[in-house]
Amino acid sequence: MHPTRRHILGLGLGGVVAAGIGSPLSAAAADDREWSVRSRIRPPGFRDAWFPITAYGATPERATAGVNRAVLACHQSGGGHVVVPPGVWHTGAITLLSNVDLHLQEGATLRFSTDPADYLPVVRTRWQAVEVYNYSPLIRAEGQTDIAITGAGTLDGAGDNQHWWYWIGSGQYGWHPGLPNQRADWGELERMNNEQVPLDQRVFGEGHYLRPSFIQPFRCTNVLIEGVTVRNSPMWTIHPLECRNVTVRGVTVDNLGPNGDGCNPESCTDVLIRDCTFTTHDDCIAIKSGRDADGRRLGLPSRGIIVEDCTFVSGGAAVAIGSEMSGGVQDVWVRRLHMPPDPAAEEAWMQWVLCVKSTSTRGGYVRHISVHDVDSRAWMYRPLEITFSYQGGGNQTLFPDVRDIRFDRVRVARAERAYRMVGAETRRIRSVAVTNSRFDQVAAEAVVQYADDVTIRNVWIGDSRVG
Repeated sequence: MHPTRRHILGLGLGGVVAAGIGSPLSAAAADDREWSVRSRIRPPGFRDAWFPITAYGATPERATAGVNRAVLACHQSGGGHVVVPPGVWHTGAITLLSNVDLHLQEGATLRFSTDPADYLPVVRTRWQAVEVYNYSPLIRAEGQTDIAITGAGTLDGAGDNQHWWYWIGSGQYGWHPGLPNQRADWGELERMNNEQVPLDQRVFGEGHYLRPSFIQPFRCTNVLIEGVTVRNSPMWTIHPLECRNVTVRGVTVDNLGPNGDGCNPESCTDVLIRDCTFTTHDDCIAIKSGRDADGRRLGLPSRGIIVEDCTFVSGGAAVAIGSEMSGGVQDVWVRRLHMPPDPAAEEAWMQWVLCVKSTSTRGGYVRHISVHDVDSRAWMYRPLEITFSYQGGGNQTLFPDVRDIRFDRVRVARAERAYRMVGAETRRIRSVAVTNSRFDQVAAEAVVQYADDVTIRNVWIGDSRVG
């Protein structure tokens, strides 16, 4: 039934709820772990040296070579700031190097080419968390230390229904019969993953239709992305991959394209996402660690992730874990989130505060996740969801180990359900606590199935107190 025609009810708890929390990580131990992570997250610093792109041949119509020459000169001289001055600068792929801050002054826009040839040759990356050689991300660094993208300017990926987005093969994003799409390529890459075809045989790029991410530091240490507005990405917007010590701070992401996630740290350690604003059609933040066989083979978890003081205007989940989490995710702290109201909205425009999503093909684990101090005036479907049947769930028995989830001091104005936690008969969810929270208006009962040691305490669902 369409949510605008649902009778909004205050309902009590549905499902089986047990008292007690089993043996969760103690609050003191969790605090110690978080402060240990915080002590390791330090944004890089840069030499007081400035390299304007205009001094290296960049013009508004053709900036690619000039930007990359400025990056190289800055790197070779010991580092500093590559400056993009006010104006619109048309560019192709940019490669960052160690000790370089790409700094966009207020009024500056880097507008990226929509010609796929400008993102060749192919590079090693992951696509939907599967290893592959594919088009270069629009901004990329590999194996670098101390890199940054900063300033008050704009990075515009120029994705729209005529460029990049229609490759998904959906009429919603401009595709129609006769246009190419990603379906065959994605099916082939999934086969290669399932059969563990060697990476050097997984070459896509030219003649194929797997869209690149926008910003991807790969195997980098000490990364800062601060202040910029990033819009209209071909696919995932900010995608740190196998990185350590990452700070994303004061960034605005505006990306309404398909798979247009805002910030997806994948197989990363020690990440801070703070004071950012997200407007997306997909998940705003999604923590990942590889998909299925690749993720289990690599065994590179995401851990030590802090998300705080962010605003979510629209999207899927404010914070998602998965669904590509086969390498594991642990030690995630989320706090002080805000989802503003839209009185004109006739349907939900945020789906979840936290969604832990997986399937029977993933394996891996999710543990020690804490969400608290959330104010959501947005209309959403399920503020908290844990599911093992995402997008159908698959046909195997490799369910993840999910445990120690805390959801505290959360206020949601309007929702379909307060929460939904559904594990599997052969792999039960363990140790979840929803406490000190209020869900003002809901349309259906909360659901808890195949879950042990679930505590609901001091929770209001409509006019009814639960626990």
